[in-house]
Amino acid sequence: MFAKIFSVRPGAVGVVGLVLLLAGCTPTGPRAFLKGKKLLDQGDFAAAAAQFKTAATVLVTNAAAWNYYGVSLQHAGLPDEAATAYARALECNRDLVEAHFNLGSLWLEQNKLDAARTEFTAYTLHRNNDPAGWLKLGSAELKLGETVLAEKCYSTVLALRPADPEAYNGLGLARIQRGKPHDAAEFFAAAVSAHPDFAPARLNLATTVQQYLHDNRAALEDYRAYLRLTPRPANWDEVNAIATSLEQSLAPVVAAAPTPPPVVAPVVRTSPPAPVAVRVARPAPTEPVAEARPQPKPVVLNSPRPAPTPKPVVVRTAPPTPVPAPVVAAVPTQVVKVQPDAWIVTTPKPATETSPVTPESIEVPMPDQPPKPGFWHKVFGSNKGDNMAPTKNIEQTLTPLPAASEPAAPAPEKNFYPPPPPPTFTRYQYISPPVPRVGDRIPASGAFTKARIYEQDEKWTEALQWYQQAADMDPSWFEAQYNTGVLAHRLRNYPLALPSYENALAIRPDSVDARYNFALALKAAGHAPDAADELQKILAAHPDEVRAHLALANLYAQTLRDVPQARTHYLKVLELEPDNAQASDIRFWLSANPQ
Repeated sequence: MFAKIFSVRPGAVGVVGLVLLLAGCTPTGPRAFLKGKKLLDQGDFAAAAAQFKTAATVLVTNAAAWNYYGVSLQHAGLPDEAATAYARALECNRDLVEAHFNLGSLWLEQNKLDAARTEFTAYTLHRNNDPAGWLKLGSAELKLGETVLAEKCYSTVLALRPADPEAYNGLGLARIQRGKPHDAAEFFAAAVSAHPDFAPARLNLATTVQQYLHDNRAALEDYRAYLRLTPRPANWDEVNAIATSLEQSLAPVVAAAPTPPPVVAPVVRTSPPAPVAVRVARPAPTEPVAEARPQPKPVVLNSPRPAPTPKPVVVRTAPPTPVPAPVVAAVPTQVVKVQPDAWIVTTPKPATETSPVTPESIEVPMPDQPPKPGFWHKVFGSNKGDNMAPTKNIEQTLTPLPAASEPAAPAPEKNFYPPPPPPTFTRYQYISPPVPRVGDRIPASGAFTKARIYEQDEKWTEALQWYQQAADMDPSWFEAQYNTGVLAHRLRNYPLALPSYENALAIRPDSVDARYNFALALKAAGHAPDAADELQKILAAHPDEVRAHLALANLYAQTLRDVPQARTHYLKVLELEPDNAQASDIRFWLSANPQ
């Protein structure tokens, strides 16, 4: 039986009531809010709940009041009423991340694991630099049996806050579930090394060494270290009985010593192991990480009626001696400020400060696609551009000049050869969807997070499946629709990529990035005229969009065989960006294709 960590966070900052009071609002609500905050700080949860109920009744749309009302109810031992209050807070403000955290903690205590995971996913999407959210999400994933996802969460914590004992403890529990006790013992030892007084890891280390590594001497040492902790653990008598039993079983062996004890792989306790052999990209914070932010004064809660603690993870084996009951470390609660962050988007990234979810301009790279030969490769048998910096856009390959050494073909007699037929293309059947309906963003956020994890590991197929599921759960979510299109485009799944781009454009018609990638997908799927139409739409709204001019020029030159149109857009590229990476090749092409 192993020890696990759970904590509770009260929620939004209480100065909201003071702001309302200074603003001249009805004094009853703000005054009750401030009284409730004071009572909550004092640990009088029942009285605090009464005050917050008054505040929430008067300030009926104030999400912070409902959130604090839920905190007081949860500490007062009324979980159902607390859940209702948290839900009401999220109805008032779905971006109140503290309410997601508190509701997730409540569901975790009640073992409603899927609901807890959904809430913690929503929290980490907003506060991706807060280790507390990743710890909670890791706990939920661990209890659900998703050990790989749990390890990713705990590794993220260690990336944000190195040597965190709770993260090492969680990694150890995950390794126990995966049947790797030696790894688990190393993680527990790392937690003890980082924080010698961290009781759960100390007890888990002793239990692992006794049950799985069968080293009773080392286990006895760890049990005795656990018993020396202050304050005395709640299960001290039980663990002391186990330690006494081990001493008695080892005493005859010490006296007779007929054979040396079996050699057991030692547990390294000096240097923490590497977190996990998984790839977890640390997000680039736009503000200092959690450790660097000034934190409000922790709230000391001395309730005669403590909040219920969840049951620990139980690993059933046949130990030679009884196993101690788990220790649940109490983490002090604290108040955090309500400052909702922008949604985290995997493929798009912010373009301006005023548009936090505008996606990054990309052209989707196609895997295993050989580069097209450049002009000098055609003329001299080598590529002049080999020494040039590579470009990132797949649409920036220009049509090369005809080889200078090739003799000109004799002019055919009139009507001797039929003229080459003009190129023909299939036209795309637009679905022209209406603005998608609003779905359930919270479960969609869980699928979106899984897609992000798979995308970070370059597992494109799995990432596409979860992005598509997120888009199905909330069709109105631009990022889910857009990322579905990008991943499907990358995998050349055009029947899925094209309608996904259309859905994204139905949500955000002015997205240059979505329309640009839509045009590239149309061209790749063989709908060149439609691709040209989409690029022309971009230029109609943004005449100086260089990438659209370049892509359109390439399209006219290479595919549609319209030299005048290609010249127009190549010249515009040189006008707008004379030092463009393709400027030299563009000038050669223009010289070889005069009007």
